[in-house]
Amino acid sequence: MPTTQFSVKEKYRYQNGFGSYHETEAVEGALPVGTNSPQKPPYGLYAEKLSGTAFTAPRHENQQSWLYRILPASAHSNFEPREHATFNTNPENQPGQKIHQIPNQLRWDPFDLDETVDWIHGLHLVAGAGDPTMKTGVGIYIFAAGKDMDAHEAFYSADGDFLIVPQHGVLDIRTELGRLLVRPNEICVIPRGIRYRVELPEGPVRGYILELYQGHFALPELGPIGSNCLANARDFQAPVADFDEDTDSQWTLMAKFAGHLFAAKQSHTPFDVVAWHGLYYPYKYDLGRFCTIGSISFDHPDPSIFTVLTAQSDHPGTAVADFVIFPPRWLVQENTFRPPWYHRNTMSEFMGLIHGQYDAKTGGGFQPAGASLHNVMSAHGPDASTHEKASNAELKPMKVGEGSMAFMFESCFMVGVTDWGLKKCAKVQEDYNEESWTPLKAHFKRPQKAVGEIKNGDHSDQGAIGSTKQVPHWT
Repeated sequence: MPTTQFSVKEKYRYQNGFGSYHETEAVEGALPVGTNSPQKPPYGLYAEKLSGTAFTAPRHENQQSWLYRILPASAHSNFEPREHATFNTNPENQPGQKIHQIPNQLRWDPFDLDETVDWIHGLHLVAGAGDPTMKTGVGIYIFAAGKDMDAHEAFYSADGDFLIVPQHGVLDIRTELGRLLVRPNEICVIPRGIRYRVELPEGPVRGYILELYQGHFALPELGPIGSNCLANARDFQAPVADFDEDTDSQWTLMAKFAGHLFAAKQSHTPFDVVAWHGLYYPYKYDLGRFCTIGSISFDHPDPSIFTVLTAQSDHPGTAVADFVIFPPRWLVQENTFRPPWYHRNTMSEFMGLIHGQYDAKTGGGFQPAGASLHNVMSAHGPDASTHEKASNAELKPMKVGEGSMAFMFESCFMVGVTDWGLKKCAKVQEDYNEESWTPLKAHFKRPQKAVGEIKNGDHSDQGAIGSTKQVPHWT
């Protein structure tokens, strides 16, 4: 079956479709008919517009939703700075911390679980580029938490869309627009500004986050592939309306704003949306449903054929961020070095491993819950042992990646590393190059010099016109 067999069973209902216009109501009749903002919405609800793009964005890019809730989201106290000593995801604004721009290839051992903190304080910025205040760039995080968020606490990021990739544990996410259960081998996207709360029904969790400061994720164009394959729109799942009727409890609303944490108080639940309709909502996707495309003759295409979601820059074909996966797949190419080739890339590549073993790194250093970063033009490729095996393997049809799922956050930006990612986490592998590429051996063998061999710069015998010894003259 082209789906993941999860050990934790699904418990919520969803609406299917990526970029689809959805509508849902938890109470029949709560959605107004034929109007967005009637003078008196049904059942005494408040109408509230949630805008993910400018009002005047082109129709094909416009993302807005209308919410019908018991009390407006604006009904809270002033936000106050909160816990800057323990929460900071914008090091450039913190004295003594900075982003380190370095050309070295980097790899991290598995990041630690942390059972002492909740979702909010389990966020660690590892790398990033740009500035959320200017809505440019990306942030790359590790999350590790062991506690539910407080029962009367909610969180949102004003800085960007969170693409969440669980590696261990289960996230039970309650959003304003409904509930999502997110397990390893699933991803979810929570757009900028949407409020949510995270519970951990199976204990501690760990994983990766790509925060997109500019634009929103979209499905990649398929070009000559046609109209199907890769990630199909029908396989994305959005929540259905689900609400609480609570106007008496004290709640704390936490906001990530310019990389810092703020808190406000309110006397009602933020999860009071009885109905909603629109194009701006959280969603999830099972990576097991991804339909791979590959070569069936020789060579293999660029890894862009494994792109699940993309966020394009203003230059078509160049991504602010791509989310790429390397799922189980068949290799059948003839006369081909089948693992990824050695390369240098104008894009930055941050890789993580959800489970299993990545087929381009079989030496054991790239482990589940670990990561690697190959920045702009940093050379990389298969480790020495993988190259040796692949160069001598029998090229029969074979399936690779069984039980494995690696992924990549790719960006056109030069990605800097934080103090936490470079030093404080204490997970950087100092011997990454030594282990991976230093053992590579030179196999070049010069052929014996034969009559007629052309050697550029050898003028010992110029030969007659038409002679094979004639050296081209360049002006």
